[in-house]
Amino acid sequence: MRILILNDTQNDSKTIVMYTELLKIIEGGLNKDPRKVANYARLLAENLSKDGEAKTAERILKVLQSNQAQPVYLDQVFTPPVDQETRLNIADLIMPAATDEVQFIFSDTMRSKLDAFIGRLQFRNQLHAAGVDLAASLLLYGPPGCGKTSLAYYISQQTKLPLVVARLDSIVSSLLGNTSKNIRRVFEFASRQPCILFLDEFDAIAKARDDQHELGELKRVVNSLLQNIDEFIQANQSNILIAATNHQELLDRAIWRRFNSIIEVAKPGSQEIKALLSLYLQKGNVDFEQQSKKWDTLVDLLHGCSPADIKAICQNTVAQSIMSQRKAVTHADVLLQFYHFKHHNASSAKALVEFLSQHDVAQKTISDLVDISLRQVQNYLNSNN
Repeated sequence: MRILILNDTQNDSKTIVMYTELLKIIEGGLNKDPRKVANYARLLAENLSKDGEAKTAERILKVLQSNQAQPVYLDQVFTPPVDQETRLNIADLIMPAATDEVQFIFSDTMRSKLDAFIGRLQFRNQLHAAGVDLAASLLLYGPPGCGKTSLAYYISQQTKLPLVVARLDSIVSSLLGNTSKNIRRVFEFASRQPCILFLDEFDAIAKARDDQHELGELKRVVNSLLQNIDEFIQANQSNILIAATNHQELLDRAIWRRFNSIIEVAKPGSQEIKALLSLYLQKGNVDFEQQSKKWDTLVDLLHGCSPADIKAICQNTVAQSIMSQRKAVTHADVLLQFYHFKHHNASSAKALVEFLSQHDVAQKTISDLVDISLRQVQNYLNSNN
């Protein structure tokens, strides 16, 4: 919110000029959009209250209540836009409450970067007074499965702003001109209320315009995207724009300039890997909880894996333990599922036996896990001698 307080020395009164919220309320009234009016009126009341103008804020809320205005973040008030060709939704609305139970595992460095980005909203009045651009736009890039979507959820949780997630699979249309129209619909939808607009798989609509293999229509899509980003950032300084890509090398050069914060989301380090293992195995009653050497072995093996990979390995481990009706998850169980995850193609029983033995799994345990006789396990191991 942009607030200018002017002191009148003659009558000792304060004139308060609310720029951004008033502009949005006026736009909503002119466009006959009562939801936009109610949303920004509530935001105005909230910020007035924070600035010590509780009575004015209360009067605004009473007016809204007397007109039976709906709460700002009830998802039933919003009708997601649809593709005119398929009639499929091209955006989903996720309320902040949906992220309350989500646990996030970040490095200290990543958390510091995120908190610095979020601080642009928390200190917007001070930033405005200092002449700092209030627009909050964030580009996330890095390998798939490393938590870019989780970061968007985290920012939604911390800011209490709903998340508008663009559905790129529905936005990209087979009809000429429809993709640009869909992009416009998504940005218009996100502009109706304070929110976070999240564009995942961003490279699908933001590819470099100098790519000779792309059709002219897709180049026009990028031009449309750039125009919508500029309008969204300039007109909605209470909102956040987040984009994420696994292929940053494909992005148009002009795209990078639209984001005032850029964060690389890399694969997890040792501390994050161990935290992810603990998180995803916690419901499996791990029987090696206090054995640091076994944890270290797993952490070493999982280096280079994404958080999504680690989650899949852990969930497969817990599922197999439950289906086998065992009371606890063992170190050998995790090793087995890691091996299967890394060897998608059929692998010989001999290679599996050797892998487990190399990681100090007892021969009897190997026999039970691989479902072969103890003699066969010994034969496989002795054949290398």
